Amino acid sequence: MTTVATRAHNQPPPLEGYDLYGENRPLVEAVAREGAGWADESLRALGTRLGGEPLELGRLANENPPRLRTHDRFGERIDEVEFHPAWHALLGLAVEHGLHASPWRQPRPGAHVARAAAFMTLAEVEAGVGCPLSMTFAAVPALRAEPALLDEWAPLLTSMVYDPGLRPAANKAGALCGMAMTERQGGSDVRANETLARPAGDIEATLHGHKWFCSAPMCDAFFVLAQSPGGLTCYLLPRVLPDGERNAFHIDRLKDKLGNRSNASAEIRLEGAWARRVGEEGRGVATIIEMVVHTRLDCVLGSTGLIRRAVAEATHHAAHRTAFGHPLVEQPLMENVLADLCIDSEAATLLALRLARAYDEDDVAFRRLATTVAKYWVCKSTPPLVAEALECIGGNGYVEESVLPRLYRESPLNSVWEGPANVQALDVLRALQRKPESAEAVLREIELAAGLDSRLDTSVAALRAELADPDDWGARRLVERLALCLAGSLLVRDGSPAVAEAFCATRLGRDGGRSYGTLPRGVDASPIVERHRPRV
Repeated sequence: MTTVATRAHNQPPPLEGYDLYGENRPLVEAVAREGAGWADESLRALGTRLGGEPLELGRLANENPPRLRTHDRFGERIDEVEFHPAWHALLGLAVEHGLHASPWRQPRPGAHVARAAAFMTLAEVEAGVGCPLSMTFAAVPALRAEPALLDEWAPLLTSMVYDPGLRPAANKAGALCGMAMTERQGGSDVRANETLARPAGDIEATLHGHKWFCSAPMCDAFFVLAQSPGGLTCYLLPRVLPDGERNAFHIDRLKDKLGNRSNASAEIRLEGAWARRVGEEGRGVATIIEMVVHTRLDCVLGSTGLIRRAVAEATHHAAHRTAFGHPLVEQPLMENVLADLCIDSEAATLLALRLARAYDEDDVAFRRLATTVAKYWVCKSTPPLVAEALECIGGNGYVEESVLPRLYRESPLNSVWEGPANVQALDVLRALQRKPESAEAVLREIELAAGLDSRLDTSVAALRAELADPDDWGARRLVERLALCLAGSLLVRDGSPAVAEAFCATRLGRDGGRSYGTLPRGVDASPIVERHRPRV
């Protein structure tokens, strides 16, 4: 007798086999509005591909984290990191689609917006591969400080070929770049770095010291800060020397991290590692800041992708799960919670894509402040949102198979990476002091919505008063108000009217609570949820 398997009663179907990009309606609209409508077809193709097998690859890459091999079987030092084939497949797919380089390969209007949408969509599948992609992307503008190195490395860093393995750069079809700034005694205070650079030629040096966090140690080259005779200086360090010998770059151990487990982060020792200077001696921070700015953009994009995946999982579950005789999505309190989550998802999406357009337009004044503000607010918003989405699914959301635990572990990362919240808030104060044109650029953008919502107008007036006398004590409050006013302006002008109304009522008008699901009466929640629910 043959037994036919049937689907369990009252369990949602798997959220897979669909276009991750095309079903993200706020993102599709923002891509067209911000100047990358020409990329719609390729983004839909990528979204469809990511909604298939890569979802399983993301699971496998996390369940089989990287392993460090310091020596080979003959006792020779090799310092290699081994990855599961799923990791290589995901990273190769991303490189194939240019997520690490497309704006540099084809610098056209909307190129950064199109890449941002692709990066956000990939983050829904697996965030770990975003680290090497982001740093490789950010390496190119940093290398412009040293044209000879740019000419040598840019063709490899922008190649669409994923070519893993440690070999001389001249023998590779493509390369990836990492970063090693943080030391045990310094943390975000990179000027406290103690790694020494001993001159060994015109722009050459040998580096000696320890780095507490080296991101993606399997990369082909790294930006490193070290103390030269002229002060803190930026260097480019290859993993393999031109003659094929391994550079004196030794991995002590891999970090056992809360999240981002598919990606490797390492503690390293530099014992006379050969490197070449990038930019002026003693101007290391000014040189590497171009890399940091672009990776901060990707922190915003990555967190927005995590938010979207969490919202998609929660709304999908509620649409297919019945409790007490009715679908969860139709029950008022659950609808309140889901709509509240969707509001922050749409706000983050509009903010992220507007920010990406500033990079297309090379709007330095706007992006200088807006990147830091968005990085603070979007990344800080992610953990509580993912936690609430997990709770929407209940006990099923708490088990690993639901993907929510992986998203939850990942959710704090981007707030820590490239400077935690306090660093971002103090950086905003520095920008206000040193680059006042940045504040005016952001305020001009906000005031494009002047007169469209009284609650936004009131918040902007309060913001201007706070900007007149900023201080360290109130830095977080100021940055949050900047973010909310900017997101509110974008929503009022371009977002869903129902989302904009609810955002202004609760995030600006304070007619809401400190947790999700506290939207006031009168919010039209149903269309908000339907707008964000994948149609699967």
